[in-house]
Amino acid sequence: MSESLVSKEADRTLKAKHRAVWASGNYPAVAEEIIPELGPILVRAADVQSGQRVLDVGAGSGNAAIPAALAGADVVASDLTPELFDAGRRLAAKRGAQLDWEVADAEAMPFEDDRFDVVLSCVGVMFAPHHQDSADELVRVCKPGGTIGLLSWTPDGFIGRMFAAMKPYAPPPPPGAQPPPLWGDETHVRELLGDRVTDVRSQRDVLRVDRFDGPEDFVDYFKANYGPTIAVYKAVADDADRVTALDRDLTDLARRFDVGDGSFVMDWEYLLLTAHERP
Repeated sequence: MSESLVSKEADRTLKAKHRAVWASGNYPAVAEEIIPELGPILVRAADVQSGQRVLDVGAGSGNAAIPAALAGADVVASDLTPELFDAGRRLAAKRGAQLDWEVADAEAMPFEDDRFDVVLSCVGVMFAPHHQDSADELVRVCKPGGTIGLLSWTPDGFIGRMFAAMKPYAPPPPPGAQPPPLWGDETHVRELLGDRVTDVRSQRDVLRVDRFDGPEDFVDYFKANYGPTIAVYKAVADDADRVTALDRDLTDLARRFDVGDGSFVMDWEYLLLTAHERP
């Protein structure tokens, strides 16, 4: 088998694993119950307008795509994991939003050049393993003068620290794969987009999470619902001591991020970045 065919087969295998991770658990519940504010925040920051053509990359169940459609835009919600679309369609119908759902790999999207006025991703594209490939695709499908809007968890915020805490328990990443929270580093994103964009605006903010009764409740919820956490626990499932250690590490992390006064509250930091593609 040629080197190129081996590479393509390895990529298909990797993407199949990614799809399986996000299809496990119940990510739509996480999106609706824990982070529902993030999509509308991104849509407002990107100034989505009625009549614009909008692409949501790594849309999941439509956290950003549905608010964009409700703003009057012509929206395509794309994701590598179509198992998430049924929940998105139900939510869209409940809220009176009309949009299209299309299976797409963020690193090789099936859309023509310069198709969209706005290209969004709300904690989505950051999980594609090859960052430069994904960034190139964001730019390619965005029309000259169009807007790219990204909301990503930061390396030093809670979710970034959670991935760092899980790393010792997870299988080693494939060659060339980069950590998702790097998309929450402004310097990294600027380097990915390069001189193809202008008017870059970014800010760090926090999502206040008060859904959980305590650190243990958070760990139990993520073990049951969040694909990446489920995958790490699956990797150590045959080693009771490592499962216990992972429980302890995630519980301790959540406890360190508790900012509540008498109740359990966490602040999860994210980077919000918008830019315009150069005409």
